[in-house]
Amino acid sequence: MNIDLLRAANLRCFEQVEFEPGPAVNWLIGPNGAGKTTLLEAAYLLSHGRSFRGGGRSAPRRQGAADFVIHVEIAREGRPRSRLGLARVDEHWLARRDGEDLASLVPLFEACPVVYFGPESQGLVLGPAEERRGFLDWAVFHMEHASLGAWPMWRRALRQRNALLRQGAADADFEPWEHDLGRLALQIHRARARCLDGLRPFLFAESALLVPELGVPSVDYRPGWNLDAGLTAQLALERPRDRERGFTRHGAHRADWSLGYAGIAQRDHLSRGQAKATALVCTLALTLWLKDQIGEYPLLCLDDLAAELDARHAALVLGWLRGRAIQSWLTRTDDRVDARDGACMFHVEHGRCARIDHQP
Repeated sequence: MNIDLLRAANLRCFEQVEFEPGPAVNWLIGPNGAGKTTLLEAAYLLSHGRSFRGGGRSAPRRQGAADFVIHVEIAREGRPRSRLGLARVDEHWLARRDGEDLASLVPLFEACPVVYFGPESQGLVLGPAEERRGFLDWAVFHMEHASLGAWPMWRRALRQRNALLRQGAADADFEPWEHDLGRLALQIHRARARCLDGLRPFLFAESALLVPELGVPSVDYRPGWNLDAGLTAQLALERPRDRERGFTRHGAHRADWSLGYAGIAQRDHLSRGQAKATALVCTLALTLWLKDQIGEYPLLCLDDLAAELDARHAALVLGWLRGRAIQSWLTRTDDRVDARDGACMFHVEHGRCARIDHQP
């Protein structure tokens, strides 16, 4: 998948901006705060419906503006060119595809897969389980679009059970919701397990490339409840303690997974640099796995590699990119970049993004 044109209005520092990336490596160069990361964020918003930065869904809106708008034109292998639009207006999303209004953002997510690595990415390794669940569930969606339907039903049943816990409801009131939670949790678990099974060889291969010094890799997955007992039975058994706490302590919303190594006893023993390299392993593995699943590479966004990685790992990534027909957007504060193999360079500053010639 290639983005041939991106336009945005009222997005952070940009009143209006237009970006026409090439099909391979694209370097976005400029000082801190110029808007380089915002261009990556625009593509990510179309792919995820949220930003990789902190703040709410309206946080990317330019100060003083009533809304923000993102438009892209994309080319996908074996498919017609497509035009996608996303706007945040009055705290609501509006989405369009090829001129038609969409009832949800899901068609955008399917049409515009984007994988990102940057300062926030070490949270995938050292952050809360929510970060790792989000990574895994986004991958699950691209493997099995139908899996998305289980989540609204799961969230509804979970809200109902939590409300009953706080209300002190009778035990009989819990049974239908706990039955639904047990059924849906198993469906979500099986999709996640299939996804991790597919990702595992890619995680191991990228580990051997980027962090061989950490030892033999392994993937640990915890579904969030006792699979042998079954979630429905476990919820009934744990109901008295859940009443005391006021929330459901077991289920698919408590799942976690991790990429570990024989040379590191626990993930919190990783150094900051090792954690970033491990997050990069996950990023590149997901990129390759998506190519295997959907038949084409996603857009790969790499934010300030020079600051996030040491020179050895940064060089490995650039070599990795040169060996593949993948569109990538990379940011850097200076112009000391590798412009070989059809790489394009753009200068971002003062609310503009302009293509520049390669230096001789």
